[in-house]
Amino acid sequence: MKKVVQLQYRSTTSGDFGRRLHDEFMKVGISSSIVSLYSNVQPSAEQHNLGKKEILVSRLDNKVNDYLTRKADKSLGLFSYPIFGTNVTRLEQVKQADAIYLHWSHHGFLSLTNMEQLAKLGKPIIVILHDMWYLTGGCHYSFGCEKYQEKCQSCQFFPDSKKNDLSTAGFEKKMKFYAKYDNLYFVSPSTWLYQCAQQSGLTQNKPVFHIPNVLDRNIYKPFDKKTAKEILNIPQNEQVILFGATSVKNPYKGWEYVTSALKILYEQRQNENITVLIFGNGNNQEISETIPFQTRFMGRLNDEYTLALTYNAADVLVAPSLIDNLPYTIFESLACGTPVVAFDTGGIPDMIQHRINGYLAKYKDAEDLAKGISYCLTHTLEPSPPAALNNNLSIQKHLDLLDAIKSGN
Repeated sequence: MKKVVQLQYRSTTSGDFGRRLHDEFMKVGISSSIVSLYSNVQPSAEQHNLGKKEILVSRLDNKVNDYLTRKADKSLGLFSYPIFGTNVTRLEQVKQADAIYLHWSHHGFLSLTNMEQLAKLGKPIIVILHDMWYLTGGCHYSFGCEKYQEKCQSCQFFPDSKKNDLSTAGFEKKMKFYAKYDNLYFVSPSTWLYQCAQQSGLTQNKPVFHIPNVLDRNIYKPFDKKTAKEILNIPQNEQVILFGATSVKNPYKGWEYVTSALKILYEQRQNENITVLIFGNGNNQEISETIPFQTRFMGRLNDEYTLALTYNAADVLVAPSLIDNLPYTIFESLACGTPVVAFDTGGIPDMIQHRINGYLAKYKDAEDLAKGISYCLTHTLEPSPPAALNNNLSIQKHLDLLDAIKSGN
């Protein structure tokens, strides 16, 4: 197979799964293109961005989804039941592709009807599992619920609903769709989600593969820490705790635990020179009022070189996700040689070796999270990249998958 197309909700210049996979395919001679609903990447022969009409359809779908999930337990995160989307089968990038990579495509980009339109083309569709949505009746993470292994119903997202609720409808729609086509292939970046896919009532009889994320190691690599701090105007005697804050209210990101951990750490080390360096779109005022240490905000980092520089300037990254697949922030930090403290959950143990390249804290334990931060600041760790971070092996597995599909094996 010589041509593939990546379909994803958003493309960014700072690097995302689809774009990184696209770049790696291009390096090894596979022609790749990307189709996105939203993008800050300029349109080109390789990058196609949908227009205003498709964005309006997306907004309508979001409003309908908000209405359908108005009584959902928002503390459990996203629940998606797509109604509207865009038929992308007429696009030249899709017509010319030998295989279709389907990434995160919700929020009104593609509905299940649109996905079935793609399946009808007969081309292999390789579904990248960025979260659990393709395995469940609609939740993006099940938070311990195992009903998706048989059939979603009486969903914890809808505590006041009947037995057959929106999750049941979503599960049954996916079941009918998946059962009709034998050109659907599912790829999980993490061991944890791979096992979930093998157990799901939706995908347990479908081809499921485990292929870790790809990452450009020419960008994300160790850099002299003193020089990195100097470039970012950080005093050499400052110890830097790095934290990515996309939203303080994101139920997946464990904001309350990192703030509690930093308060515990402050009681122990308030006389030390410690700065909390924050990147992302978080609320600056709300964060600064909560964190006891000196804080500095980098804002949203839109290029990978600045992001790699920031990881190198830090002494430790804190990533307190309550559930996650194989988060790129951890991947990137470890590739730069900066240890990571995170909860022992989801796909995170694939990357962090406890007290070797970071610290795996007990789940939802702020005290242990603080202990982990202190451990990484106190001990001289020389993090080696985890086994999951083998770019050559990951891209080779994708090539092997494409070859196997082509040969019918």
